[in-house]
Amino acid sequence: MNLSRYIDHTVLKATTEPKDIIKLCAEAKEHRFFSVCVNGCYVELAAKELKGTDVKVCAVIGFPLGAMSTKAKIFEAKTCIEDGASEIDMVINIGMLKAGETEYVKNEIAAIKEAIGKNVLKVIIENCYLTDDEKKIATQLCLDAGADFVKTSTGFGTGGATFEDIMLMKGIVGDKAELKAAGGVRDLATAEKYISLGVTRLGTSSGVELVTTGTADPNKY
Repeated sequence: MNLSRYIDHTVLKATTEPKDIIKLCAEAKEHRFFSVCVNGCYVELAAKELKGTDVKVCAVIGFPLGAMSTKAKIFEAKTCIEDGASEIDMVINIGMLKAGETEYVKNEIAAIKEAIGKNVLKVIIENCYLTDDEKKIATQLCLDAGADFVKTSTGFGTGGATFEDIMLMKGIVGDKAELKAAGGVRDLATAEKYISLGVTRLGTSSGVELVTTGTADPNKY
């Protein structure tokens, strides 16, 4: 198993500076991570730093609350693609899901997928705020809307990925979509366990530590 190719190397903190993105991209090139995951304002810089490599640029939209208007999310997604991203990690409207407004949630996901075309859409359902029934509904909505991945967490909520959530989500998606675990992936054993459960992408700011020492700072994303 080549762990590096499962990793979306991530820096999303509000205090992130351009120098942090340059460092992130250098690390991604060195370790051949699958992608870097950045906020929209840094997509152009990341694309420039990674030009000529096989490392993808992933951008988060509607992040981290998911409460922006659908029009704003679509604009943000299109802009990120134009600036050089080939993968989009969007946050669903969590409040609408919890209110039972499932058509709103599904239509928003579908609209963003349509807007970005052949590019990859990962949908963050932010499991820490959902009941198990809501997690199942949200995962199914992602499938119905044509998402490529269902992702557990932003890493900015009250909790991150769990083995139990991945098993629940895998039971819904089967082989119809892929799964991304994010938030709390800080050691090799945890990463390998997620992969054994069917995860094909790991969102973490601890990528370098995972592939070198096997463990990371517990305060990291």
